[in-house]
Amino acid sequence: MSLPTPLALVLILAGVWTLIVWPPFLRRIFKDPRARDEKGAPTRFLTVHLMLISTSMILGLATAIIGVRALAG
Repeated sequence: MSLPTPLALVLILAGVWTLIVWPPFLRRIFKDPRARDEKGAPTRFLTVHLMLISTSMILGLATAIIGVRALAG
């Protein structure tokens, strides 16, 4: 894969940023009272946020990997 070094670094930075930012947000979502109903079952609030965060983290990891591979040559 051939990308200029600055672009590869931007991809790595974006991927790392995503992997740093989303886990604390996920922890806050799990603690949110809207995440579980009265019986303790997961709500749509939790399910939707879990899907959004997991998708973002997968894409962030892929972005970082693409950047590293581009940087490596």
